[in-house]
Amino acid sequence: MSDRPVQPAPRWRRSSRSTGMNNCVEAASLGDARLAVRDSKNTSMPALRFSATAWTSFVAGLRDHPVS
Repeated sequence: MSDRPVQPAPRWRRSSRSTGMNNCVEAASLGDARLAVRDSKNTSMPALRFSATAWTSFVAGLRDHPVS
């Protein structure tokens, strides 16, 4: 038996920038200031996990230096 508590299933939220063609990401809070991000086209693949600080820095970087 494991002493680790069972984590509830993540509640995935689709990006507000989604065009409805499944070309976006979904994010879910994992608690403890962590979040997961996954590809909406392939939700069975593993999600990327980030600390809240790392994700905030990543998004700020994209905002300051957009990718074309």
